[in-house]
Amino acid sequence: MGALLAFAPALCVVAIAIKLDSDGTVLFTQRRIGLDGAEFEIYKFRTMRVGTPNVSTDLMLKLDTNPITKVGAVLRKTSLDELPQLLNVLKGEMSLVGPRPALFNQYELTEKRKAAGVLDMPPGITGWAQVNGRDELEDAVKVTMDEWYCTNWYYLLDWKIMFKTVAAVLAKRGAN
Repeated sequence: MGALLAFAPALCVVAIAIKLDSDGTVLFTQRRIGLDGAEFEIYKFRTMRVGTPNVSTDLMLKLDTNPITKVGAVLRKTSLDELPQLLNVLKGEMSLVGPRPALFNQYELTEKRKAAGVLDMPPGITGWAQVNGRDELEDAVKVTMDEWYCTNWYYLLDWKIMFKTVAAVLAKRGAN
């Protein structure tokens, strides 16, 4: 709750910027796979035009036209689009740190994650794969990194990941 209050001014500025930049809602929800394979609705600031297909980032970037709005490009580069996921954390659907949740329709990826034990931990806003390549990594590499995180988890590792996340965001590394 404290994080939401601390980020409230930034959340308001982002919401206004999204409304001024494009039609549609400020928040975007998407079905994701969480703990034990349960589906949940993840909250994000909308960064794409209304009507963009519900596909992974790598497939979305292969579309004929760029669906990302002007404000959306900034939000994605700075990861500010992820801030509404603090609501998911408050609801107990996510953690601050953990494996990023897959899309509901990434069946093959979900099966690999299940076999690797990745779904045994709550998904996170940031995670080991995010601070080690994010969208630049192939799914198999992400699964391996998430499996390593789940197997080797300890409290200070989460702090290390949070600090690396801040550094990656400030350097604008790995975000599409």
